[in-house]
Amino acid sequence: MFYWVMKRIIVGPILNLLFRPWVKGLDNIPSSGPAVIVSNHLSFSDSIFLPIVVPRTVVFLAKSEYFTGKGVKGRLTALFFRLSNQLPMDRSGGAASSSSLTAGMDILNEGGVLGIYPEGTRSPDGRLYRGKTGVAKLVLATGVPVIPVAMIGTDKVQPIGRRIPNIRRVGIIIGEPLDFSRYEGLEDDRFVQRSVTDEIMYELMRLSGQEYVDAYASTVKERLAAEKAAGRKTPKPGADTRRAAVRIATDPAGPAPGTVTEIGRAPSADRGTPAGDPKSAEHADVQQPDAG
Repeated sequence: MFYWVMKRIIVGPILNLLFRPWVKGLDNIPSSGPAVIVSNHLSFSDSIFLPIVVPRTVVFLAKSEYFTGKGVKGRLTALFFRLSNQLPMDRSGGAASSSSLTAGMDILNEGGVLGIYPEGTRSPDGRLYRGKTGVAKLVLATGVPVIPVAMIGTDKVQPIGRRIPNIRRVGIIIGEPLDFSRYEGLEDDRFVQRSVTDEIMYELMRLSGQEYVDAYASTVKERLAAEKAAGRKTPKPGADTRRAAVRIATDPAGPAPGTVTEIGRAPSADRGTPAGDPKSAEHADVQQPDAG
C-alpha cells in the first residue's frame, strides 16, 4: 500500500514534474511473470527513478547497511526501505550472501520483478565497472528473463555524498530481454556464471554508452579511501582517459560517437566488438554476490 501511495500520489508526481524523466523501451518490461531488471548504478536516486517509470512493482536488493542503522535516523531509514519494497542484501559473502539471494529468488518464484545492480555498488566516477556474479546465480537458478536498463544522468542529479538533488532531466533506456535458457542445468558452473555476468555488463555498456573498466567498483573505492586516509592527493578517477577522449573526438577519422573504451587495453581491431567488451574479462575469476 505504502509503495503505491508513494509512487502514484506523492513521490511519483513530484519527481515527474521536477525531473521530467524520459524513457525508451518501456514495452520491453513484461506485463506479467517473473523478470530480473539489471541496471547500471550511478546514484542513490536510481532506486527511486526506475520504479517510478516501470508500471509493475519492482523489488530491489539493497545493501544491508541501509537496514541496520542505529538511533532514530537508522530505524526510520530501515523502515522506509522496507516499506518501499527493498530487501537487504548482505555483501559479506558466504552463507549470508546466499541467504540474501534466496530472498530474491522467492520474489521471482512468486512471479514478481526483482531489481539488482550487478556492479554491487555505485560507480565512483560515472564509468561502468565489472559485474558481480550474484545476478547470474539468480538468473540461472530461476530461468527468468533479464531486462537490462541504463540510467542516464542520475549521477549529475545526485552525486555520491550529495543529499539535496540537482534539478535536471534524467533518462532511462530499457533494453530487450536477455534469455539465458541455453545454460539450463549449468547454474553451478562458475565459468558459466562469469560468462552470463559479462554478457549482461556488455549490454549495459552498449545501452548506457559508459566507459567500461575491467575492475570491481568496490575495489576502486577501497583504494581511493585508503589513499585519502594516507593523505595522498590523487587525481580524479578517469581524468586522464577523459582528456584523451577529448583529443580523439577532434579527429574526423576517430571512433564514432558513443564508442566505449576500456581502461588499460588497446583498441580492438574488430569494429564489431568494442575494446571495453566485458566478455573479454578473465572467466575464471569469481566473486561473491553483491548488491547496491
